[in-house]
Order: sequence, then C-alpha cells, then structure tokens
Amino acid sequence: MSGEAARAYPRALDVGGRAVTLRHMGPADRAAVLAFARALPAHDLLFLPLDITRPEAVDAWLGGIARGEVTTLVAEGAGAVLASATIDRGELDWSSHVADLRVIVAAEARGKGLGRSLTQEAFALALSLGIEKIVARMTVDQQGARAVFEGMGFRPEALLRDHVRDRDGKKHDLLILSHEVARFQAQMTAYGVSEALGGGEGGSAPDPRRAPGS
Repeated sequence: MSGEAARAYPRALDVGGRAVTLRHMGPADRAAVLAFARALPAHDLLFLPLDITRPEAVDAWLGGIARGEVTTLVAEGAGAVLASATIDRGELDWSSHVADLRVIVAAEARGKGLGRSLTQEAFALALSLGIEKIVARMTVDQQGARAVFEGMGFRPEALLRDHVRDRDGKKHDLLILSHEVARFQAQMTAYGVSEALGGGEGGSAPDPRRAPGS
C-alpha cells in the first residue's frame, strides 16, 4: 500500500461547529472548484502558477492529478468547496524530492482553523509520499498564511521582488518558505514517534515546533 493510500479519505472534520468533509479532488469537482476560485479575492490567487478562475486552468490542474504529479485535498461543506490543499511534485527529474504546497481557503471559512487543519493534513500526506522538502509561496502581505506555515516550522528562503503582477498591473513581492521534511522526519523517528507521521485513519501531522510530550 502506498503512503497516500494509507491515509483514509473521505474524513469528517468539525470546523468551528461546522461539519466539513475532507477528500481527494477529482474530475467531478470541476464546476465546484471553478465556483470556489471565482469567489476568492483576486489577490489570493497571485501565488498560484495558474489563474484557476479559468476553466482551462482547472482542466490543467485535473490533468496533473490524473498523471499523478499533483495531489489535491478539498474540504467540502454543504455541497460547496470551502478550501483546498495541493501537493505539486512537478515534472522536473532533478527536483523530484521537492513539492510545492498550496493551501487556499474561502473567505467565509477563514479564522476557524480550517486552513491550519488542512495544511497539517497536507504536510502529513507529503511525509507519507516521501517528499523531502516542501516549498510554500505567498505574497508578503498574506500574513495569516505566513503565520500558519511558520507555525509548522517553515522558514523564509527567498524574497522575489516584483515577481507577480495582479490584474490591475500592480507588482507584488513573492515570499518563498520551505521546510526540510526529511530532517523533521528523522527528528521524529529519533523521538520514537515516527508512526504518527503515517497518519492512518483519523491521524494528523504533529506540530513541528513541539517535541513530543511538550
């Protein structure tokens, strides 16, 4: 059984008293994902490689999932997509040990812990897939997202000035954070808690800031 298969989905979550289902994204989600993307503030899309408000971009996203290059989890509530977390392993042979982690949360679902829960789940899934390094990208003013990632042990690696341009032509700096997953996994193994990284049914990733028992 692959590491991905070892994690059980769909999975029920309680987010601020709201029932949310966490599951894999598939072709049947095309319309719901488009609706989700088009409801997001445009600025929230600047760290993504594609403008997912366009149908052809969502089709490319689904194509990456079909080829096994991309794994996406969606959080669904009342029939609507509330958030997504994507692990993108890309196509480069030389960087097959590295994955981009992209987490997007609908405005209505923010401030309730969904983004953190989804990020932790995606982190654990990346561990189970054997990823050695995870990279996250965001504009410098996305302070909430930065706090979530830094809270999980991600650290700034690069700042690309004027790297993205919004629909009004304004340029924004792009911040790149990274996490050395292999080093973290080795640390957890040394503490004797490596089984927690497998996730299993109902599992979640441990907080990389805290040693076991702290």
